[in-house]
Amino acid sequence: MKMRAVIFRHHGGLEQLKEDYVPLPEIGEKDVLVKVHAASVNHLDLWNLSGLPKTRISMPHILGCDVAGEVVEKGSRAGSVPLHRPVIVSPGISCGKCRYCKEGWDSMCPSYKILGFQVNGGFAEYVRVPAKNILPVTKHLSMEEWASIPLVFLTAWHMLITRGQLKKKETVLIHAAGSGIGSAAIQIARLKRCRVITTVGSAEKIKYARSLKPDDIINYSEKDFSSEVMKMTKARGADVVFDHIGGEMFTKNISCLGKKGRLLTCGATAGRNVTIDLRYLYMKQLSVLGCYMGGLKELKSIVQWVKKGRLRPVVDKVFPLRQTRQALARMMRRENFGKIIVKP
Repeated sequence: MKMRAVIFRHHGGLEQLKEDYVPLPEIGEKDVLVKVHAASVNHLDLWNLSGLPKTRISMPHILGCDVAGEVVEKGSRAGSVPLHRPVIVSPGISCGKCRYCKEGWDSMCPSYKILGFQVNGGFAEYVRVPAKNILPVTKHLSMEEWASIPLVFLTAWHMLITRGQLKKKETVLIHAAGSGIGSAAIQIARLKRCRVITTVGSAEKIKYARSLKPDDIINYSEKDFSSEVMKMTKARGADVVFDHIGGEMFTKNISCLGKKGRLLTCGATAGRNVTIDLRYLYMKQLSVLGCYMGGLKELKSIVQWVKKGRLRPVVDKVFPLRQTRQALARMMRRENFGKIIVKP
């Protein structure tokens, strides 16, 4: 049998993506087959498409890390996974047996893979995943909303809660309120009743940022955000900076931190090579914490907060599967506020 999917056979730009018919995935005894109702786009899709050093993937390849849908088939040892019920997929695939998996650090597993990155993902009608990665969800959110949750909320939670050990009423600088991970991080920080300072890149995005209820908003296209943070905190600086951008922003982020501050970093969208004035680090006793994804246990906690209505994904726009190129192009142009969705 065949299914529709958006694939690429060679690394490059968006022009490499094509909709085609490919074989339906065959499942193993501990796998399930998920009918995809919605999938969201991420910067990881673009990096994977362009090609990453020391990362080999089989071709043709299907992108798509975030999936919401229903299980339509399961293997003989897939357990009690419900059929034809709404589910989301935890994007991190690990062995579940090693020391790191047992400690809840799934992304440190030697065999760790990400759906849509090292293995075929959700920009298709169906996707094969391990049964243990399935999380049943409720119908109080749409499939488009559920598909907006896994990667960004999981990463933001791992950064702020697990790695950053965020405390109540701390001051947090969160960049790019319009991004999926930025909007997720703002909500998670508000769970801790923190003071949230966020940034946007245009005046048009300010009204959308206000809907997330941060305490302060800085338009970094008009003002120097590091100077503004110091003004807003009366020169004390932020306790935590949430950095998913890297590049030149990294140095400025360091200067925004107060004494004993923590810089949490998970990405290098603006560049992977940075410079640090070490005097800032040792004189202010700062911590720089690398963060990479999160684990299944963390995603289960997030889902519970979503069910309580305390966390809610922000959906920007929905595209049909055949317009996956346009969906990714919208993200590249930074036109979105929230997550961009593709639907088979």
